[in-house]
Amino acid sequence: MRKIGIGNSIVISLTIIVFVIALFEKGFTQEILLEIGVLLVSVKLIMMNNKIAMGNKELLKEMHEIKSAIDELKGGKGQSH
Repeated sequence: MRKIGIGNSIVISLTIIVFVIALFEKGFTQEILLEIGVLLVSVKLIMMNNKIAMGNKELLKEMHEIKSAIDELKGGKGQSH
């Protein structure tokens, strides 16, 4: 399971708290569907953000490996002259 950052955890917690407050304030009316939609959109945005961050970390790792390989090739050529 992937770790969720502390910022994302705080946003999820606050969103759920506000959702519960709205649920008790407005009751089980049709407006609750709007609140559920807001909750789901918030969670989806956080999930997408987390996925993008993980992808960025992988790309940076691969770029570092490529740079290291290039530096090794440059160092190897310089020694053979």
